[in-house]
Amino acid sequence: MKVVDVHSFTSVKILKNGIIGIEIFLPNAPPLIVIRGRKGFIMCGYLNINVANKLGLIAARVAGVRSIEEMLNKEVAEVTTKAKEIGIKEGMKVKDVLELI
Repeated sequence: MKVVDVHSFTSVKILKNGIIGIEIFLPNAPPLIVIRGRKGFIMCGYLNINVANKLGLIAARVAGVRSIEEMLNKEVAEVTTKAKEIGIKEGMKVKDVLELI
């Protein structure tokens, strides 16, 4: 196994209160983006909300973003059942969801 410098492949940003944003740079494509909180996460359109729902996770999905900053200002497109239970709704701005995850 070879250890590589991941700085050219990923970006991790501390947002607030232990919430982190992760961008994974992909070849010839927009990055895969996830914002992880203490209770749940917000994912970009690459990831499957139905799988998160089946696993009983607190998750929301946003589509059409190319950066963490862009994701923060986007509206949530889909949420899991557990996310709804804690007050996350479709149409909420991601920056407002941060308080809940």
